[in-house]
Parts: sequence; structure tokens; C-alpha cells
Amino acid sequence: MSRYTLPLIASLGAVIGAGAVWSYDRFASPHGPDQARIERVVHDYVLAHPELIPQAMQKLQDQQSGQAVAANRDAILTPFGSAWAGNPRGDVTLVEYFDYNCGYCRASLPLIADLLKRDPNLRIVYRDLPILSDTSRTAARASLAAAQQGKFGGFHEALYAAGPVSDASIQGAAAKAGVSLAAVDSATIDGEIAKNMGIAAKLGMNGTPSWVVGDRILSGALPIEEIEKAIAAARGR
Repeated sequence: MSRYTLPLIASLGAVIGAGAVWSYDRFASPHGPDQARIERVVHDYVLAHPELIPQAMQKLQDQQSGQAVAANRDAILTPFGSAWAGNPRGDVTLVEYFDYNCGYCRASLPLIADLLKRDPNLRIVYRDLPILSDTSRTAARASLAAAQQGKFGGFHEALYAAGPVSDASIQGAAAKAGVSLAAVDSATIDGEIAKNMGIAAKLGMNGTPSWVVGDRILSGALPIEEIEKAIAAARGR
């Protein structure tokens, strides 16, 4: 039995229900005839119901993601300075890991605005994840400087509105938002970027935008309905 079999059987058990597959604790260490019998039961049932495989794999992925989120919850949910929006006492927090050079992140701007309009109990936390280019890191450092100065929102909107990211567009967005880049706290800002990169790796993120809501990790530019469904699930818990 491979190292993936027992977790998958457990997930299948949760998806199928106790009436179809015995509970995980009954065969946590099967051997001999019992192991062969259990594997045959699961094998035959899955062949008869192949639609269970993606459900079980999603459940297993959600369990693993939930554990990673729980282990790093404070670092994920606590905003850096003013890098947040919405209701400060919201009952659900949606976290976006983004890169200013990411076209999908830019495309998500109206989605986030709509979410905030439609959900008065939602808080958004923005986390810089500069993975696409050198200018991504330069933009992230300016973004975090703006957050330190309480001017993240103005800088965030101004930089996206300025078109392609460049040194000139970063300087222009900072000037428009009233952000001083002359005395940047480099150690704190670089530490924040390193922390975001480390947490993203632990969460298995491999692109932007990536989202955390409740115990779930979502990836890519998603329909608003899918994000709202995840928010509702987090609120239900």
C-alpha cells in the first residue's frame, strides 16, 4: 500500500460515507487478508463511481491546505500597515497574494471592489508577492513603504492605473499617493517580502493572484461567484 493510499481512502470514506467504506480507524494498519479485502472494496467501489476521485482529491488537498493555513494564520491574516480594505471588524478575511506585474492581479481589481460593495462584513488583506521580475520587487518595496505610511490604497490604485510597471511609474504612483520613498525602512520591508515568500511556499502557491479565505487556498483570476462561495463557507464555519 503506497503512502498516498491511506489518506486517499480516508478522503474517499468521507466523500462516500460510512455506509459505503468503513471508517478510517478500522483499517489504519491493515495487513494480510484484511488489507487485500479493503483494497478490493475501495477498488470496486471507485470503479463503479469514478466521479468520487476528484472529490476525494479535492477534500485531501483542502485538508492539507487547511493545516498549512492554520500553522501560519497570524502571519497570513495580520496586514502590514495599511495594506487592507473593507470592514476592520469583518467576520471573514480574504487575503490576496499579488504581484504588480501580474495581469490577472490587475484584472482582479474590479472583482475586489465588487466584493467589498456586496459584502459589508468582508475584510481584504493584501500581501505583496513579487515573483515575476525585478520591477515587481521594486514595486513591492514601494507598496510596503506606502503601507507603513498609511497610504497603501492610494499607491495601489495609482500604480495599477499607471500601466506597465517601471521605475518611472512607481515614482509617479508614489508621488500621486503622497508616499515618501526617500527614507524607506529597508530592513523591515525586505523582511516582510521574505516572510510573504516563505509563507507562500509553505502554502504551495506557485503564481499570482493566490487567495486565502478561511482554511482554503484558491489560485488565479476567479469568477466572483466562486470567491463568494468560499467566503460563505468560511463564514459558515
